[in-house]
Amino acid sequence: MEKNILNIDLSSAKEELIEIYPKKVAKKRSKAIVVADPDNIPEIQANVRTIPGIITQRGCTYAGCKGVVLGPTRDIINITHGPIGCGYYSWLTRRNQTRPSENEPNFMTYCFSTDMQDSNIVFGGEQKLKDAIREAYELFHPKAIAVFSTCPVGLIGDDVHRVARQMKEEIGNGINIFGFSCEGYRGVSQSAGHHIANNQLFRNLIGNDDTVNATHKYRINVLGEYNIGGDAFVIDELFNKCGIQVVATMSGNSTVEQFETAHTADLNLVMCHRSINYVAEMLETSFGIPWMKANFIGADACAKSLRKVGKYFGDPELIARIEEVIAEEMIPVIEAREKAKLKTNGKTAMLFVGGSRAHHYQELFDELGITTLCAGYEFGHRDDYEGRRVIPSIQIDADSRNIEQITVTKDETRYKPRKTEEELKALEAEGLEFNGYDGMMAEMKKGSLVIDDLSHYEMEKLIEKYHPDVFCAGIKEKYCVQKMGIPLKQLHNYDSGGPYAGFAGAVNFYKDIEQIACCSIWKEMKAPWESEEYVEAVYAAV
Repeated sequence: MEKNILNIDLSSAKEELIEIYPKKVAKKRSKAIVVADPDNIPEIQANVRTIPGIITQRGCTYAGCKGVVLGPTRDIINITHGPIGCGYYSWLTRRNQTRPSENEPNFMTYCFSTDMQDSNIVFGGEQKLKDAIREAYELFHPKAIAVFSTCPVGLIGDDVHRVARQMKEEIGNGINIFGFSCEGYRGVSQSAGHHIANNQLFRNLIGNDDTVNATHKYRINVLGEYNIGGDAFVIDELFNKCGIQVVATMSGNSTVEQFETAHTADLNLVMCHRSINYVAEMLETSFGIPWMKANFIGADACAKSLRKVGKYFGDPELIARIEEVIAEEMIPVIEAREKAKLKTNGKTAMLFVGGSRAHHYQELFDELGITTLCAGYEFGHRDDYEGRRVIPSIQIDADSRNIEQITVTKDETRYKPRKTEEELKALEAEGLEFNGYDGMMAEMKKGSLVIDDLSHYEMEKLIEKYHPDVFCAGIKEKYCVQKMGIPLKQLHNYDSGGPYAGFAGAVNFYKDIEQIACCSIWKEMKAPWESEEYVEAVYAAV
């Protein structure tokens, strides 16, 4: 039976979700659950500590720094200073792909760790870290080595920055060695790790090389794209087809050279706002590169983003070429979309993933006629939900102060405005928005539910009550959801699917969602609460 959001009342869901919590917990959680209204965007509580005892989707600061931002780099040796579990957990778990040439190194296939043991915790691990850096250099002779702190390292006081400076001087040969103070507990989620990674990338890599290797007249950076399932390959090929060079992708399939020359581009396009907006702002402040929010997830969104780039450069030939590419690419898209939509139209989805993905993938579902009933981020801030207009009203708390705030100033010798103030104002008058992001809720359907930092209990209750046709989350939720008779699509690593970016990626997504959302096998599954023997845990009376 087809489901229509107009026939589904989500307004009562909030009270049902929090009624089981103790009074103080319920009061706090209620601020993180709101009903979407694009015309009057509500305030949501986000980027606060998860309540102890409640299981949520979040990862740690280290995971955001090493696993998300630096993990997809191919010629930087990333050494985890800590237990082997931390290194292994953050290694290739997101299916970041790479495509080095025959003579280029690729270190992504290796899991580098100091493998700290009990004795290192007691007596210190700095010497072990020095030995690991020496060994890595002797074996591979990389251009750069990055060192990442984990929880035990922070607790015992090992100084990864001092070690990095010492080893950089000892090895010499122009190698770049730098550290990240990204202990897992430093922030409330992976988001803190993104911020820390952005700071150190700008401080240690970005702007180190002024060489301009121009292959096309128009040159851009794609920020917040991590090449999961090969997404960055699709985006690169698309821009190349249009006659636009991607100088650097941060950080899918990235290299030291890309980071070092990123400041020579003419425009920054921000995909995942939360993970990379800091670098976008730093590049504008220091070098004069403006940035725009872009989205290459969904065919319609992809076409819109390409047109924005064409309008920015203002070249009639480029604009015409972009329109030719869009027209050509849309032919198989429309065919695949209409075929899939015959089965998917009227179905429902729930979408709880990180970055801007809980926003972007709603556009793909819309293209299939699938309604997103509920959505939320696992590490979003208020501006990711409500838009950047609320940034001045966001108060700095104790957790935010754990993250180093670096001061970026105008580079007096290399600052070069890509557009004059008059040109930027003229483009804004034509509909382009710079330094802006309206957030997720501005484009959500009125009456849908928005939940930050979804708990496992809340997830089960939503599924039990509304029975979505597909649930999107990560690996931690996959098997729990599937046991409830609901197909789950991982959007952190795509399982074995993808790429999903660009026009070709949209076609892949249509086919995959049609298969999993319309498969009859899920009707044969029996959820735990449908069993007479089902026992539900309850809180003791307070």
